[in-house]
Amino acid sequence: MIKAAYLFGVLLLPFCVYSQNSRSVKIEDCYLLARQNYPLVKQRLLIEKSNNYTIGNISKGNLPQINISGQATYQSDVTTLPIQLPGINIPAMSKDQYRLSGEVSQPVTDLIMVKQQKELQEANRKIQEQNLEVELYKIKDRINQLFFGILLIDEQLVQNTLTQKDIQTGINKVTASIKNGTDFRSSLDKLKAEMLKARQKDIELKSSRQAYSTMLGLFINQPVDENIVLEKPAEAPAGSEITRPELAAYDFQKKTYALQNKLINTRALPKFSLFFQGGLGKPSPVNMLSNEMSGYYIGGLRLNWSLSSFYTLKKEKKINDIGKDQVEVQRETFLFNTNQTLNQQDEEIEKLRKLIITDKEIVDLRTSVKSASNAQLENGVITVNDYLREIYAEEQARQSVSLHQIQLLMAEYDYKITAGN
Repeated sequence: MIKAAYLFGVLLLPFCVYSQNSRSVKIEDCYLLARQNYPLVKQRLLIEKSNNYTIGNISKGNLPQINISGQATYQSDVTTLPIQLPGINIPAMSKDQYRLSGEVSQPVTDLIMVKQQKELQEANRKIQEQNLEVELYKIKDRINQLFFGILLIDEQLVQNTLTQKDIQTGINKVTASIKNGTDFRSSLDKLKAEMLKARQKDIELKSSRQAYSTMLGLFINQPVDENIVLEKPAEAPAGSEITRPELAAYDFQKKTYALQNKLINTRALPKFSLFFQGGLGKPSPVNMLSNEMSGYYIGGLRLNWSLSSFYTLKKEKKINDIGKDQVEVQRETFLFNTNQTLNQQDEEIEKLRKLIITDKEIVDLRTSVKSASNAQLENGVITVNDYLREIYAEEQARQSVSLHQIQLLMAEYDYKITAGN
């Protein structure tokens, strides 16, 4: 048994309707609990971690770039001056040369690219999270099937109990008639056989309820036994606006294509960077007349511009625009199919409402006929078979109205989920 204190303490759901007395649960609670306990929800944390690592790596593009290089060479010839000046000794450079240097450069133009890459990564994260929302939203449909399935079985159990009471009433009357010598033992046996069949149906219904309850319990990670009452939900008002999570996913996808176009434009810009280079070299890299190992440094502004990016710039942007248009087509197709489904569900709702009106009229008529046959059986006007026929006719009428009422609720909640409201 699940106690209210345990649910409030562990799950921290202030709006849960579990209570120590009623031990009841609403369908909205099942939605929430199923979402919290569904294994796929763990993927949200993985998406967040992956995004943080990626953003961290992109941010490194703002940091100064450090390069260290070195070389030792021997060459067949060196540059010499083809003149001799009296009294001046012009040293010749060595054929063995050495150089070790380090460079620190700070990108300037790339700072814009880093910002755009972060925006693009953030958009990709939102797409992943929204796709996860789409998958988690599908759980509601499965909860509907199980929740309303249990409600329907509960109604059938109630109707079966009423049927057993009617059969027992017949048994009591036939038993009295046998004692008075006005009826036969076979009539009593027929009623007892029907009572056993009704009890068998009770066993089958309870077994089915247990199966549905076990599956629902697995979804919400809480035991659902015969002591847990599923509250019949109120009628769900139909909303015409579609607010499904898929629509937000399509919007995020279209945004990524716009960001990719901005990034393509930025990549085609000239690349400016500040740099500082220093090291050792023989001969000196900054004084070609010095053949000694000496230190040096160079600093300044560097420009790199790859004009070859313009070869594919326009087509890359057109490819992005095509991708954006494809997403829009997918969005329109989704809305079209969803509206078609909503129209069908709306027609089903209207049909069930009309059936329930006539169902109630049939129940009133069947109840009146059964009451009359009850008196006729007692007076020996009709047989046991006639009495049983009226009992089952009334039971069928009651089951029809109960079935249609549950089907109506389920259709309304299916419509609500289809619309995303």
